[in-house]
Amino acid sequence: MYTEQKIKLFRCKASLPFLELPMTRQTYISLILILGTLTALVPFTVDMYLPGFPEIAKDLHTTTAEVALSLSSFFIGISAGQLLYGPLLDRFGRKIPLYSGMVLFVISSLCCIWVTNINELIILRFVQAIGGCAAAVTSMTLVRDLFPVKESAKVFSLLMLMVGLSPMLAPTIGSYVTDAFGWHTVFITLAGMGGFVILTVTFFVPDTYVPDTTLSLKPKAILGNFIAVMREPAFYTYAFTGAIAFGGLFAYVASSPLIFREVFLVDTKMYGWIFAFLSIAFIGANQVNMLLLNYYTSEQIVRMALIGACTVLVGFLSFTLSGTLELYGTIGFLFLYLSFLGLINPNTAALSLAPFSKNAGSASALLGALQMSMGALASIAVSLFTNPSTLPMIIIIGATTFLSLFMLTIGKRIAGKSVKTVLES
Repeated sequence: MYTEQKIKLFRCKASLPFLELPMTRQTYISLILILGTLTALVPFTVDMYLPGFPEIAKDLHTTTAEVALSLSSFFIGISAGQLLYGPLLDRFGRKIPLYSGMVLFVISSLCCIWVTNINELIILRFVQAIGGCAAAVTSMTLVRDLFPVKESAKVFSLLMLMVGLSPMLAPTIGSYVTDAFGWHTVFITLAGMGGFVILTVTFFVPDTYVPDTTLSLKPKAILGNFIAVMREPAFYTYAFTGAIAFGGLFAYVASSPLIFREVFLVDTKMYGWIFAFLSIAFIGANQVNMLLLNYYTSEQIVRMALIGACTVLVGFLSFTLSGTLELYGTIGFLFLYLSFLGLINPNTAALSLAPFSKNAGSASALLGALQMSMGALASIAVSLFTNPSTLPMIIIIGATTFLSLFMLTIGKRIAGKSVKTVLES
């Protein structure tokens, strides 16, 4: 599918002369796997400790809703951290900021083992996110560095395959680890993953980007760079469309321990398997997206997926209000919703980043910050509801989906023809 003639890398430093040759299939696959690992670190960090919420609440003498605030603080940290790493990646290259973030991630993960109250965990999860988001920003930026623009949507779909494996594997692994060794061991595992990222990037990822030493790191200059990115019609149309829709995913993630463990009373291991099953929808949709791209543009796929998701959520809300929806019906509607959601993210990401090359790091950071900000808002909104029910989650994911469709429509109408990016040209 990906021949040596089709996929070529940008010219790089003399210290990496092999990259001036066409990329082999083996190199292509290796880079996808490594970039996928970087991309998956954050969702793995989110999902792995979810099955242990009741145990964490018991040990820290608090409630499951209070523990969920550590998830919200993590999303806030991801949002803030990505804005920090974007300019650093453009100024110092891709690896040095990544290493700094991963060291912080490892240290904060280990510190989570010794927390004695929920406030400490909330703060440390924020710090953990600041470090971990370096992997996510670097991964998206490297896609823009290493692959032709017209391949980026397919590359993002492949990365989403690995991201999709995270909610399949992380809660299942987390449930067994928590049952066998306690929830503290989850954070030891995460620290090990951070160390693994450092090693793989050091030995296997080329740095094709020449740092822009003229880029100022003064707050005014950084802000001006972000403003320049935001003024690009393709960016603000598709970035906000994808970020708002993505908020629904985090509303589902934050709600899932409460819904499945306290509303439907499933045990820890069963929760892990349900979460894994629902992740198949997200993974499968990302791979279907690669096929759809042979027949439709990314923008067309996004619009169809949003309309489909809105239709599913209307049915989900109707059956829930009627009181006829039990465990398996809830799983079915969530499976359909996540299937449509999986078609949205890789396409909006590719469309958002397509116009950028010189400041791809800042654009990637801003895109990630928008996604995580919406995730933080959605997860906080979920935690405000104390009554165990599926209704708050449905309302929030419904609001994000309809608002996302509205943003896509309005954004294209305001931007007009200028919203057509090089990806679709």
